[in-house]
Parts: sequence; structure tokens; C-alpha cells
Amino acid sequence: MLVLSLKNITSYLELLVPEFMTKEELLSKLKNIITPYVQNQEGLNSLNENTDFIKDLEINSANLVDVVLDVEDEFDIEIDNESMEKMLTVKASLEIIESKLSAK
Repeated sequence: MLVLSLKNITSYLELLVPEFMTKEELLSKLKNIITPYVQNQEGLNSLNENTDFIKDLEINSANLVDVVLDVEDEFDIEIDNESMEKMLTVKASLEIIESKLSAK
């Protein structure tokens, strides 16, 4: 009888697809990327999928470009202009990162 746990499946997928990351791992990496640009530390402390980079974290538009460039470097992906314009929240950013990783 074969019994698979979620942990076993995740470990197996990580071996097969090195780019496979859990949502928590993606969020952690994204948080590390945005931290230097955040002006509102309280917003960073309560970071969640609904967090808006400009309104909640007070990241200025020039630094948003830096965030996108850092995301491209960290995840070894290319983000087109259309996707870049959508990366205004944590949720949208995670969805774009996941999409680009799965297309690799």
C-alpha cells in the first residue's frame, strides 16, 4: 500500500522541478526582495496577499521597477511590460511569478 503525504509529494516535485516552490517560499522570497524599498514598516509586518505595494508599503513607482528587476534576477524569469504593470499587489506578483516559472 502506497501512502503519500503532502510533504513527500512536495519533496518529490522539488526534485523533478527545481523551480517548484510553495506559496510560502515564494512569499518569503518576494518579501526579501521588497524589504529594502518599503517605507511603511508596519505594512511590511502585516504583509499578506492583499498588500498593495504603493498604498500599504509606500514603495514609490521608481522603486517598483527595481522590485521587478530584482524579481527577474531572483527567479531567473523575464517579466514583460504588461505583467509588470499588473504587479501592484503581493497576490498579483505571486501569480505572475508562478506563471513565469511554470512556463520555463
